[in-house]
Amino acid sequence: MLDTASLRVAFGLVALTMLALFYLVTYRSTRSAYSAWWCTALGMFVGGASLYLFNGTVNQVWANPLANVLVVLGAGAVWAGARSLWTDSPPWWQVAVAPGVVGVFSVIDDPADNIWAGGPFYLAGMWLLLGMAAVELWRQERSYSPGPTSDSNTYRLALRSMTVGCGLVATFYLARFAVFLAVGWTDPLFSVYFGGQATTLMSTVLLATVSFSMSTLSNEQQTAALRESAARDGLTGLLNRTEFMRLADEKVREMRRAGGEAQLILADLDHFKRINDEQGHLAGDKAIATFADACVAAVRSTDLVGRYGGEEFIMLLVGASPDRATQVTDGIDATMRESSGRNGVELPTVSYGVATIDKSVDLERTVGYADSALYRAKAAGRNRSIHYVPGHA
Repeated sequence: MLDTASLRVAFGLVALTMLALFYLVTYRSTRSAYSAWWCTALGMFVGGASLYLFNGTVNQVWANPLANVLVVLGAGAVWAGARSLWTDSPPWWQVAVAPGVVGVFSVIDDPADNIWAGGPFYLAGMWLLLGMAAVELWRQERSYSPGPTSDSNTYRLALRSMTVGCGLVATFYLARFAVFLAVGWTDPLFSVYFGGQATTLMSTVLLATVSFSMSTLSNEQQTAALRESAARDGLTGLLNRTEFMRLADEKVREMRRAGGEAQLILADLDHFKRINDEQGHLAGDKAIATFADACVAAVRSTDLVGRYGGEEFIMLLVGASPDRATQVTDGIDATMRESSGRNGVELPTVSYGVATIDKSVDLERTVGYADSALYRAKAAGRNRSIHYVPGHA
């Protein structure tokens, strides 16, 4: 079996390779906070492993305490990275508290002759920070709510792998801490099962697990962002026509299994060309964006809103009655009236066609019914909402 120094060299090379790959492949493409923190952690682990090689030399007096500080700082960066996945990163001073305490006690504990100077504080800092990282990852996994374009299984698997990896290494350091206090570092129980060799192997496993999971997580987030961009209208941020129809079809199928009905609304801004001609295309864009915001504000989070094309919009109200559809269109009209004239843009009125989706009518046919009702609303003078009635053209 390799001695501790050889294992530390191997660990340092592995960490350095992962740092280079992670920086070049992941951090440079995402610039995310968690990627930056993980690059910091890898750098600290490489530095600490290198400095431990000075143990047994005249340089041990400064190298050993500094190595303790860097390794604990690396664990703090792991915690900060885990926290940044779901909330703001902690300030640097919070990350530096534990390494600072470890550094002070390592310096005053005769580091020239004692390779375990400040040992209890070093071990306590490691299990505490890695344990906090595992808790942050666990909280993220439990609270994670996938968007319509996310691969939730991939994301959760990456989070779970990091949680287990950090949790196992934190538990190992807690056991090291307890055994160190009970028998000391010279006892065979500690040196064989919790000494430098076992620790280096465990740390290598942590690096491999977290680096792989971080890369997977980053790739999934980038892919989800690309899917989200492709599924959204650039001006309004609403679902585009293709994505709306895909998600609406899924919701309608779910609704049919559970029973009930839904309302489909087609909306068209009246005389929109006149706005572009008289007020300019920028005013037209503001009118479309304002209407989109009014639609989002009027519906529930479980409903769908999309830009169907040009100045035409589409909404799906799941589990809603025709009266609920009327409330939504009335609410949108009220918002448009209140917003008209702001920023010098006169907003248009809106015509709506509404159709009910039930077990006997599929989505595509319902869109045709709503379009027929919208045509009737425009023919009747615009600025109104008409519900489709079977048998009426």
